[in-house]
Amino acid sequence: MIDRKGFLVAALSALVLGTGAQTGRAAEVTLTLHHFLGPKAPAQTAFFEPWAKKVEAASKGRIKIEIFPSMSMGGKPAELYTQARDGVADIVWTLVGYTPGAFPRAEVFELPGVHRGSARATTLAIQDLMDRIGADFADTRPILIHCHAGQVIFSVNKPIRALPDLAGLKIRVPSRTGAMLIEAWGAQPVSMPVPELPQALSKGTVDATLIPFEVATPLKIPELVKYATVGAGGARFGTSVFIFTMNKKRYESLPPDLKAVIDQHSGKNIAAEIGRVWDEVEQPGIAAMEKAGGQLITLDAQAQKAFDEKAEAVVQRWIAEAKAKGIDAEALVKAAREAVARHSL
Repeated sequence: MIDRKGFLVAALSALVLGTGAQTGRAAEVTLTLHHFLGPKAPAQTAFFEPWAKKVEAASKGRIKIEIFPSMSMGGKPAELYTQARDGVADIVWTLVGYTPGAFPRAEVFELPGVHRGSARATTLAIQDLMDRIGADFADTRPILIHCHAGQVIFSVNKPIRALPDLAGLKIRVPSRTGAMLIEAWGAQPVSMPVPELPQALSKGTVDATLIPFEVATPLKIPELVKYATVGAGGARFGTSVFIFTMNKKRYESLPPDLKAVIDQHSGKNIAAEIGRVWDEVEQPGIAAMEKAGGQLITLDAQAQKAFDEKAEAVVQRWIAEAKAKGIDAEALVKAAREAVARHSL
């Protein structure tokens, strides 16, 4: 019987980036890492490649990580988590929001008013609450659950300076919680994976989008929009939670010392560093927006108050829906806010 996974990996490996340590010896274990962004995206250049090199070095070349960007192992972005669960890929990077409702506890960190605008603070807070949200990822072996710096409103033609400016706009959303926020704003949420966004903006399928500055650069969003709006003091409109996770059987098949290498490069051991990276990669995106001639808008205090009121309404809606699923949602929101605040000091 043909090993279809092995055949696919062998066929593609010559076409994608392999980051094996230069040790002069063959790796004992080759792990595939599959994701939906391109090979030049900050996610790959600033996160996956350095992480892979550190794992390879710590294993003294016994582990090799092969990175497959742009869904090059097949499937759609929304299928990445099941690919990790089922062993199609050894490791994947995806979003909670790509499978709406499948990760109901982790959504708490996406809520506006929980995330404060620092990827580092919220990523550290997530680690503190893994005992409360870890059940969402029980069928894989999480390496890191993290977030980005937060959502910015990128708009094609209309400047967003106050809440009424959003009325009736079609806005691409990254997640179920994002859709709840857009609805609270009086706009129309449009769900789609981020790789589809450039075409949607250029064709007028959407009028605006919620994304961070870092992902705007590889997608060339500054060339397609005129405005980018952030909250007062640089505040963001919620964030997205990402899942960097490994097939459980593949992890369990490793010898104890190689499991330890993965463990040493997981969770709390890497959260602060990866959070800092995600904060820092915002700056090139901001510079790209300015270089393209786009206008950066910061809400004033009065406008921010109106946005905050809508944000709190979204939190209360989320609490009601989560409670219906048997989650102690009020306690979870409280704990998440406290953890984010603690790491924001």
